[in-house]
Parts: sequence; C-alpha cells; structure tokens
Amino acid sequence: MSEFLANLDQLNVTAVIVFFLFVTLSLGITYWAAKRTKTRSDFYAAGGRITGWQNGLAISGDYMSAASFLGISGLVFASGFDGLLYSIGFLVGWPIILLLIAEPLRNLGKYNFSDAASLRFKQTPIRIMAAFGSLATVCLYLIAQMVGAGKLIEVLFHLPYESAVVIVGVLMVSYVTFGGMLATTWVQLIKAVLLLGGATIVAVLVLAHFHFNLPALFAAAVEKHTSGAAIMAPGTLVKDPISAISLGMALMFGTAGLPHILMRFFTVKDAKAANKSVVVATGFIGYFYILTFIIGFGAIVFLTGQPSYVDGNGALVGGNNMAAVQLAHAVGGDILLGFISAVAFATILAVVAGLTLAGASAISHDLYARVFKGGNVTEKQEVRVSKMATIGLGVVAIFLGIAFEQQNVAFMVGLAFAIAASANFPIILLSMYWPGMTTRGAVVGGSMGLGVAVVLMILSKTVWVSVLGYDEPIFPYEYPALFSMTAAFVGIWLFSVTDRSDRGQTDRAVFHALHLRAQTGIGVDDAVEH
Repeated sequence: MSEFLANLDQLNVTAVIVFFLFVTLSLGITYWAAKRTKTRSDFYAAGGRITGWQNGLAISGDYMSAASFLGISGLVFASGFDGLLYSIGFLVGWPIILLLIAEPLRNLGKYNFSDAASLRFKQTPIRIMAAFGSLATVCLYLIAQMVGAGKLIEVLFHLPYESAVVIVGVLMVSYVTFGGMLATTWVQLIKAVLLLGGATIVAVLVLAHFHFNLPALFAAAVEKHTSGAAIMAPGTLVKDPISAISLGMALMFGTAGLPHILMRFFTVKDAKAANKSVVVATGFIGYFYILTFIIGFGAIVFLTGQPSYVDGNGALVGGNNMAAVQLAHAVGGDILLGFISAVAFATILAVVAGLTLAGASAISHDLYARVFKGGNVTEKQEVRVSKMATIGLGVVAIFLGIAFEQQNVAFMVGLAFAIAASANFPIILLSMYWPGMTTRGAVVGGSMGLGVAVVLMILSKTVWVSVLGYDEPIFPYEYPALFSMTAAFVGIWLFSVTDRSDRGQTDRAVFHALHLRAQTGIGVDDAVEH
C-alpha cells in the first residue's frame, strides 16, 4: 500500500477510470446471473439456454486469452515471424473440433467431457483420470492468465506484482462462486466484443502510419529490431525440428482437449447449435490472430528504443507480455491505453472464470459426486462443493502466478495445450470412434500421456532451469507433446487390445449403441443422470 501511495501521482487516471468501469460492469453481471443460477445445470451449463451465436462468441472470448492477446503479441515483439507459429497453432485445432468432437460430445455429455467418456467405460477410474487431466491443464493455463493479469495491474497501478495477482484471484473466485456459467458466459460475450474492437483499433492505427502497406511495416520492424532481418525468418523461437513438431501437435490437438472449451458445448440446446458455435468461434478467432500479428510488429516499430516504454537496460517496461498494452498508448494515448488495459484485464478475468469453473466441475462433479459419493449426492451439496473448490483453485492460481512471474504467457499456455493433447484428447477421440477401446486402455494410456507430459515438463528448461534453478535441463526440448501423445495413444491401444476381462468385453459391446447416439442424437433427450 505504501508503494501504491508513493506512486499515486504517476497513475494514468483515464486508464484507471476505464478499468474500473469494466470491473463494475462485470460484477453487475455476476450479481444478475447469481439470482438466476438455481440448479446444478444452471451453475455448470447455464441451463443449456445459450444460443449458437452467443456461445460461438463466448467460446472465442474464452479462447482469446492473455496468451493470445498479450503473449503472442509479446512473442512477435521479441522474436518476429516465429510468433506466428502460436497464432496458426491455436487456430488449426478448431476444424478438428468441428469435424470430430463438437456434435458427438454434445450428444453424449451432460456437463463436462468426462460425462461423455464415462458413458461407455467404468465410471470411477475414467472420472478420476479425466479429473486429473482437467486439473493439470487448468492449473497450467491459469498460470499464464495470472501472470498476464499481474503484470497488467503492476504497470497500470504501480502495485507490487504479488498484490496484483491476489486481486485477480479474488475477483476470479467471486465471478464463478456467485454467478456460475451464466455470469462467465456473459462476461466472455462482452469481453469478446471489446477485445475484437480494441485489437482492431490498435491494428488500424498501426497500419495507418504506413498507409496500410504491410511490407512497409515489416521493413520498419526489421530496421528497428536488434536481430534485423532475422525476425522475418523461422528459427528464432523454435530452434529444432523436434520442438517445432511437438509444439505444433500440442497446439493443434490440445485445443480439442481443453476442459473449459469442451464444457461450453453443453451450454447450448443441441448438437446443431454446438456446431454453429464452432463455426462462429473459428471466424472470430482467425480474424483476431491476424490482428495480434500486426500488433506485435507494430510494437517493434513504435516501442523499441523509446525511453517512455523501456527501462535502463532497454527492456520493455512490464516485460514483453505488455507489448500490446504499451503499443496502445504509443498510437492512441491515455484513452486507448485505458480501454485496452480494461479489455486485457477483462480477457483474463473471463478466461480464468471459465478455467476455474472447469476445474471446480472436475473436483465436485467427477471426484466428489461420482467417485467419493457414488452419485448419492444432492444438487445443492454438489454445487456447494464446487464453490469450495473454486476458492481452493483461486488460492492455487495465486501461488502459481507468483512462482512463474517471469515466464511468457503464450509459452505457458503451450505447455497447458501439451497436457490437454496428451491426457484428454486421446481419451475423447478414441472413446467416440474406436470400438476396441476399453476402460483399462483408457486409464493406463491416459495416465501414461499425462505422466510423461508432466515429468518431461518438469525436466525441461521451463521448470528445471527457470523455476528450480539448475544449470542444464535433463530433457533437451521445451515441449513434450510429441513424446507424451505417442505414449498416450500407444498405451491406450496396447492395454485395450490385450484386455480380455469381462469389463473389456462390455466396453466393446456398448460402442455401437453409443456411436449411433453420438452421431445422430437419438436418445440424447433421455440421457441418464450420470
């Protein structure tokens, strides 16, 4: 607080006012949603009352996270062309969801993806596996959002980073605990519109300086950047083929395994609306990633070497994650800085709310209600545990956000995608399309994917060197997806084809009935409570 008071005269008043206006609006939405959240379905899935268009926009809001807006812009600012790897990787996963996942998942599930997976297999082990995969993904994804939010408030309010992370954690818990999915959805809707509008304004202002001539923008960036023409060539960010393939696999297939994204398909009334959601989301997301690329190169031109935006060492104030926010001030002054800061913070709050809700669902719906209580639990009890889990996840997110302060947020999300691609995606895909898969195969193979991904992540430079402080990493690559996805698919196949148990025979026998329902929707309205 003393540091805050000492820096009070340095505050950008316009930016702070706009910032507080949005926070007030979002809390108002939470209050409105809280009065309409009565049942378990309301809390987890907004009662299935969201339209396809609304859900598509909300999905894009959920997906256009701090990693997208702050992280990719920061990567392009630091590395140039290679930052596009993340933009493309984040986008190409959506056709997979449209063609393979959205419709059958909506026809099979109820609140989250483990509902769909556990229909065919033995409930307890599958839900435990799915819950751990979801929680690992959620925690890594939360790190990126907390780091982005902490840096944003640190720059905007001159607060210590740790205090900023705590503020974000408290607001995040408030949204989910009181408003559930309905509040989360509407915060995401409004945030998506504001983010697309704000990013468009910044990109247009950047291009206007070059008379909308992209080659001129790139030429100016090459002239400004310390690496010169190297920023227009590949290899500055991902330096070897194994890492490039592994990163691509994580981003492409991890999208289809993100629990907070998959959860959104249960907020619409049917599979047709789920498919429409994906089409709408893909259009908005694709447009947005084009903007982040322009913003990243604009940041190189307008921020590099400028005393107002860099410290004594020439590093960007607030770190590279703040490139988009600092650029907003450079091209639009205090008002645009205030707007973009508020939108960036809204982006983070909306995403962490969705992530926290998905994590709380894994704890309350899967572990508590189905595993520990065997389904013998009331809706009120389950929702109460979910709210307690939300508070717990908020505390975990705060500690992780502080521990990983110096990591690029897009990079951290890439690791979350690796977990999702290794632990969640193989189970979802094969449970819906391979008749030979069994409970044993799903549990062992999924555990192998999750375990390999987590162990290799700890042994890589990201944790072994940057967090634990060792000189050299044991695992030489930064992304584990190539190895962990292989382990998951091979494990599922091997332990399924060798499964001769009665349970394995049952798992294979029920495939065709569930496949019919997944592809046609027949029987979805009569779904059992599971």
